Amino acid sequence: MTENFYDLTNPNFVGVIWRFIINIGFLFILLRLVYFRYSRKPKFLFSFFLMGILTFFITSMLRSVTIEMGMAVGLFAVLGILRLRARNFSVKDMAYTFATLGISVINALKVFNFPLLGVLIINVIIVLSAYILEQFILKNKSTETHSIIYGNLELLKSGNKEMLLKDLSALTGEEKIMRISIRKIDYIKKFAVLDISYKV
Repeated sequence: MTENFYDLTNPNFVGVIWRFIINIGFLFILLRLVYFRYSRKPKFLFSFFLMGILTFFITSMLRSVTIEMGMAVGLFAVLGILRLRARNFSVKDMAYTFATLGISVINALKVFNFPLLGVLIINVIIVLSAYILEQFILKNKSTETHSIIYGNLELLKSGNKEMLLKDLSALTGEEKIMRISIRKIDYIKKFAVLDISYKV
């Protein structure tokens, strides 16, 4: 380990702390101001922020501290197999996962002399790209799909489509339901899992 790395007067340690502050700032903009605004999934914010913080410090340690090769490979192997096991973890959520890891790694690398103007520009490009893409999706989004648990199995039978649409509209409050897909039916517990698509 680099001698006196954790000394508060050590330039390497001070530089890591300053880059960490920058990292937290851009993670806040990306996750709280962009991701949460359009996705409204507060349960993922904790995971994304903690993932970004850990990735930043692990990368900083690998850059600033001498670590045995086996330990370094093990740490990145853990990051490589890491994935969030959530039922409704979408492709967009996965993209934000990679954006979080990417920003944290970029900010941890000591590529330029502080204040790391080049890194700041890259951070701005990533965050701005996420915002522009969210705006594009919002303007071109015509339908939304949600999964619901439905208890009236009789209406799922053939010939009851009109009654089913009216019942689902009353249940969900959405009048423009366009498509209904049956994902699962449990005849013992008497419920079904439906995917409903409706016009925004």
